[in-house]
Amino acid sequence: MSIPRNPTEQQRNFFQEVHEVVRLVPQGRVTTYGAIAHYLGARHGARMVGWAMMAAHTANEYVPAHRVINRNGLLTGKHHFATPTAMQEALETEGVTVVEDQVQDFKTRFWDPAVELE
Repeated sequence: MSIPRNPTEQQRNFFQEVHEVVRLVPQGRVTTYGAIAHYLGARHGARMVGWAMMAAHTANEYVPAHRVINRNGLLTGKHHFATPTAMQEALETEGVTVVEDQVQDFKTRFWDPAVELE
């Protein structure tokens, strides 16, 4: 997966919207690429959310990208962090237990923007 070379204005706005949603995820909670896409009206846009997360380091404000995981509770984006363990370490600092790249108690840790922000 890679970021489009010349994102259109619509994609840049989508990226900004993704970053705004991710900033709302509380400490100690996680959300998924698909949940964010669904909330933003891009029901099948989980991959685009992934691209937005890969661009999070370019945002004007901090984006807690470590709180976004896949629908099965796995840290699939960990290879985009500074070190192989940085994502896990950031989550564990917030009290989230991770075992073999899997968030424990995923169902109770899951933050669904469609529920929480409505």
